[in-house]
Amino acid sequence: FLLSLKLEKKAKGKLQKQICQVVLDHFEKQYTAELGDAWSSVRDVLTSPWCWQHAVLLNRFSQSPGLESSLAEQGYHPAFPAALPYLPAAFRCYTRTAPGRFPAQKHQPGRLKEYYLLNAASLLPVLALEVKDGEDVLDLCAAPGGKSVAILQCACPGHFHCNEYDDLRSRWLEQTIESFIPDPFINLITVSKLDGRQIGDLQPEFYDKVLVDAPCSNDRSWLFSADPQQAVLRLMQRKELSSLQFQLLRSAVQALRPGGSLVYSTCTLSRAENSDVINLMLSSCRNVMPVDISGLARGVSQEFTFLSGMQQHELLVLPEIGRAWGPMYVAKLKKVSSS
Repeated sequence: FLLSLKLEKKAKGKLQKQICQVVLDHFEKQYTAELGDAWSSVRDVLTSPWCWQHAVLLNRFSQSPGLESSLAEQGYHPAFPAALPYLPAAFRCYTRTAPGRFPAQKHQPGRLKEYYLLNAASLLPVLALEVKDGEDVLDLCAAPGGKSVAILQCACPGHFHCNEYDDLRSRWLEQTIESFIPDPFINLITVSKLDGRQIGDLQPEFYDKVLVDAPCSNDRSWLFSADPQQAVLRLMQRKELSSLQFQLLRSAVQALRPGGSLVYSTCTLSRAENSDVINLMLSSCRNVMPVDISGLARGVSQEFTFLSGMQQHELLVLPEIGRAWGPMYVAKLKKVSSS
């Protein structure tokens, strides 16, 4: 016990030193204004990686007989209640309130992994998307591939297009798919390295469902930027992100068939990259309407803490001690007619 206490103190000290003050100061100013009283408890979680939690998403294509009982013994429980508006039987994810991480599995060519470790909040965009068998699906900014893997735990798309513009991240995406998806399903998947802003023009009205998990100012990782100069540069470029996000969203709407729906998500708390982008889309695009996802939020309120006062078509997961999931912003839109 004393040893674990020492190790924890050592870890705390080590991680504490790595917090990038320039980023924390920037967040302090912005998020105090945007989140009010909620910011102090969110800040406590974001600056304390030893209290972060990891969920275990089981891979339906590679099941290990003793895995679920092993998870139960370690205090894990099913993360999502059966009463959700959309929860396919094959979609199984386990969480626990204690921090810590289930052991990761190494990539082995030719062998499928049994589970994927991730932040449980990052599964909410997938559940909001409600993919059904046979639908044509686009994951516009797909790397590292966790949400792509999660979509395939839910349904068997007619065609599944996973796109990642960045070369290095695209290779990471390919490896993730290879690690989790067996051969017959791999044939349904196209991995591309296109500029997501152009896919709408290249494939207009081609998809039933589109996920836009947009590049964003990743609050968790930015707080631990090892290079202060890079952090300053990131903060300066932050203002340009919302323009990129809007262009990706517009492209996604073009790529949707009338009647199709899209989910937009980020892992930042920033209003400029979340609600403001969605509001601009709704005000500038006549053939798009918001979709109510409050049922999903209510259904998972035991597991996640949400910012109050959001619109019915959006939610924002706030990290909290014991529920250290998020940040994760999710919004859902539907295309009602051709452009």
